[in-house]
Amino acid sequence: MAHYQIILAYDGTDFQGFQRQGKTRTVQLVVETALRQLNWQGRTILAAGRTDTGVHAAGQVIAFDLEWSHSEDELGRALNASLPDDVAVKYVRVAADDFHPRYDAISRTYQYAIYYQSERDPLRERYAWRVWPEASLELLRCAAGILPGVHNFAAFGTPQRRGGSTIREVKRASWQEHPQMLVFEITANAYLYHMVRRLAYVQVQVGQGRISLEELEKGINEAIELPPGLAPPQGLVLARIDYRNERQEWLLH
Repeated sequence: MAHYQIILAYDGTDFQGFQRQGKTRTVQLVVETALRQLNWQGRTILAAGRTDTGVHAAGQVIAFDLEWSHSEDELGRALNASLPDDVAVKYVRVAADDFHPRYDAISRTYQYAIYYQSERDPLRERYAWRVWPEASLELLRCAAGILPGVHNFAAFGTPQRRGGSTIREVKRASWQEHPQMLVFEITANAYLYHMVRRLAYVQVQVGQGRISLEELEKGINEAIELPPGLAPPQGLVLARIDYRNERQEWLLH
């Protein structure tokens, strides 16, 4: 019996989130179903985080115990043969027996994609938020520059547990130009519920001149209430989970 660490990628469009919910189609359900084809005897897999309905992942990390007499690469291939087309194993390794993908993580990186167009584009809207009118890239970058540090993000999400802390540390935040779209990337030690989608929405409001940089700064430093709104889920990707002293081998695959 070995404890395996796996990196998953999935298109969240047709999933009702990651976490198992009875017979509802979720990422956890289809992964556990595939594992049972390999005689997995566990009750539940461990995961680094729970993505919402419609949210994608390039670097979700899961772990489980399995009696497997072949190589790690063969385990990845066997799982991929049983998984549906919108989920794939990217990387497999044997981990320490006490490895936990959630509690051992030191940071998580998300990306949020937007594009500018007055009319909808069915080929792009599966993975990005269509924004119109355009937002100023200079203002977006100024907004992202306010985020790093330890702040009270109460204006941008709710804690997972009632009464939990709303203090989070953002390590890096930036907006980058990509072909035909802009991508907001953020790395933090942890997140509030809906925090990244809320931050993306508010920054776009800043970029469009509807919220000032000063208001955003007060929302972060003083937790003042900001205009409501949430960016849609399809623009969000769980990009990477970082662990202390672990080489990010999956980036090479």
